[in-house]
Amino acid sequence: IHRMIRRVMDEYPGTANVGEVWVESNEQFARYVRPDELHLGFNFRLATAPFEVSAIREAIDESLAAALPVGAVPTWTLSNHDVDRETTRYSPDLTGLPDEQREWAAEQALAIGIARARAMALVVLALPGTVFLYNGAELGLPNVDLPDEALVDPVWVSSGYTERGRDGCRVPMPWEGDEPPYGFSENPDTWLPMPEHWGRFTVESQIEDLYSTLSLYRQALELRYARPEFSGDGVLWYGSPEGCLAFCRPGGLICALNTTSAPVPLPHGQILLTSLPLVEGMLAPNSAVWLVP
Repeated sequence: IHRMIRRVMDEYPGTANVGEVWVESNEQFARYVRPDELHLGFNFRLATAPFEVSAIREAIDESLAAALPVGAVPTWTLSNHDVDRETTRYSPDLTGLPDEQREWAAEQALAIGIARARAMALVVLALPGTVFLYNGAELGLPNVDLPDEALVDPVWVSSGYTERGRDGCRVPMPWEGDEPPYGFSENPDTWLPMPEHWGRFTVESQIEDLYSTLSLYRQALELRYARPEFSGDGVLWYGSPEGCLAFCRPGGLICALNTTSAPVPLPHGQILLTSLPLVEGMLAPNSAVWLVP
């Protein structure tokens, strides 16, 4: 079937197709992206990996290994409409925390989740191949804890109202203003309710802020397209402190990630971009950096 579709698409230069390929093994994945089948396939390994260096490195290695045997383009994404947003996934777990501490702790956990999501944005945008960005990732959006009566995911019904489903990562995008629906619609009753506290996440509030998550994405994407250091296939890993990882691209780009709670020394090179400001000249906790020789 995929080969039949591809034969038709090849008659129209410039077209491309993408498969949502949820499979377990590299060999299974490769079957979908052979030269005469899908142009690209979503690889979700990083979207399901925790913020931990061995898991991140394994996900990167396996994703490259899945594409290599058939000459396919490696692909990367940190989230989609079926998994928790990375800001939420990377936030510390507050289970068991007393109610009187939860509100303060939740804000701190969100800040950590956003920092880690920003760091991982630089990691994936430093990799060779194609990067898919789920809408709202560039704003640092978290999942939304929706009331039961608002849930519309069929999983909620089919599970007998025991699995809340995927609605938390499907709330509409906030564009402007200080209250719902934030410019998404003229109707305040959007198909999933938008939170009262999302004014700080809107495009309007971030677009002129040089330190916002949106600005970070825009800078990173511009550099990725413009700089020759992002060229070449594959990555080369090299030594880094415990709780950190570092790799370089054949074109010369260096990417380093610090998942620890303490600053670490930077690799040698000229800084292109950091996900958070340096701390006394060192890479901040939960942050990443791009450097060139």
